Amino acid sequence: MLKRIAVLAMTGATFALVLEFSQVFRTLPALASSDQQATRVVIEKSARRLTLERDGRVLARYEVALGANPAGQKAREGDGRTPEGVYSVDFKHPRSRYHLALRITYPDARASEAAKQAGVSPGGDIMIHGIRNGLGWVGGLHRERDWTDGCIAVTNAEIREIWSRVPEGTPVEIRP
Repeated sequence: MLKRIAVLAMTGATFALVLEFSQVFRTLPALASSDQQATRVVIEKSARRLTLERDGRVLARYEVALGANPAGQKAREGDGRTPEGVYSVDFKHPRSRYHLALRITYPDARASEAAKQAGVSPGGDIMIHGIRNGLGWVGGLHRERDWTDGCIAVTNAEIREIWSRVPEGTPVEIRP
């Protein structure tokens, strides 16, 4: 009897992981009402905080994890830094490896030129995203250390809220 229960539990756990990794049944969050849509996203690296604003009014705040080496401006691909500057959301990725993701417009012309002068790649695909698929159960524990390659990470529940409130084209300011 215990063996049968263990097999059923393992089968259920395996099925749940397959579903999360395959994203087969994932539904996208409904868009928030227009008065709840952000007109700006502000990320304060030193405070590990992401703020959604609408016309200067705070809509929501979230604690974040950053690149594994977050201090300073991103200089090259693989440096583990989260860039600083003013960008915008240029794509909402519904099938990200990190639940859902909003890509920002890094590198800009300045970062591209600086990297070119240094003879390195500036990197790219900087996103605001959730937890890696299959690890969503970690939840807020992911913030115990900075772990991304330069992205801004929140929980899966939080990225669903952010996704619903941040349209493409929204400015994103990343401060030191």
